[in-house]
Amino acid sequence: MIPAQFDYAAPQSVQEALELLGEHGDEAKIMAGGQSLLPVLRMRLNAPGLIIDISGLEELRGITDEGDAIRIGAGATYQDVLDSDLVREHLRLLHQAVETVADPQIRHRGTVCGALAHADPAGDVGAPVLALDAVMEIQGRGVVGPRRVPATEFFVDLFETAVGEGELLTAVTIPKHTGWGSHYEKFVRVSHQWAIVGVAAAVRSEGGTIAEARVGLTNMGSTPLRATVVEQALVGRPATEEAVAEICAQVGEGTDPPSDLNGQADYRRHVAGVLTRRAVLAAAGG
Repeated sequence: MIPAQFDYAAPQSVQEALELLGEHGDEAKIMAGGQSLLPVLRMRLNAPGLIIDISGLEELRGITDEGDAIRIGAGATYQDVLDSDLVREHLRLLHQAVETVADPQIRHRGTVCGALAHADPAGDVGAPVLALDAVMEIQGRGVVGPRRVPATEFFVDLFETAVGEGELLTAVTIPKHTGWGSHYEKFVRVSHQWAIVGVAAAVRSEGGTIAEARVGLTNMGSTPLRATVVEQALVGRPATEEAVAEICAQVGEGTDPPSDLNGQADYRRHVAGVLTRRAVLAAAGG
């Protein structure tokens, strides 16, 4: 389908983008890479009067070392993340998850922050960002400096986040997990499909024993989920299949995954347990 007619603006600064948002309200939509927005427009699920394109804002690009964390600007594409030595070394879990996103063409256009703002629970970056204790930077009109929202408070509901009216997600800052083992396990029927179920696991091991664990779940509810009970139960366990299998099998308890043509909720809960065991063991192994 052809999108409904809209006006287009390419602001020269974040503040100019925020002024446009404030002026046009619900009639305006932000576009960075467009990989989430454009399909919505083509299907006419939304018909904004103005598209505000922030893809050209240099102040939103870049991936920087903040000392104990890595900051990823809203203009950084998936490919920028994959090309970053900082991400590869300190945020290996995010790097592994982004490798599974769609295809090279989309990875060169789509942005990590755009995916986070879109908040599709089947998206591949929400779970690892949540598991790694990320903090979102949200900028408002006429406000000095961004407000910082932990990932645990950022995802509100299906396609809904803590980004308020007239606000813009400008960056995500993620604490370094240097030396942690990690793995992103994604179950799909065909290549490049949205995850039916996904599991993001990061593990810090000491002498063959799990000292710390982080587990995030993709498409197991209306938002990305953090499996804190499983994380806590894994601590102190040897990194063997016998020791972790029963714990990981319980990861679906209390979740509310969708039921659709790809699988019923109970099936997804079972698959999540299998994938969690695989991801945790792979992460613990290096």
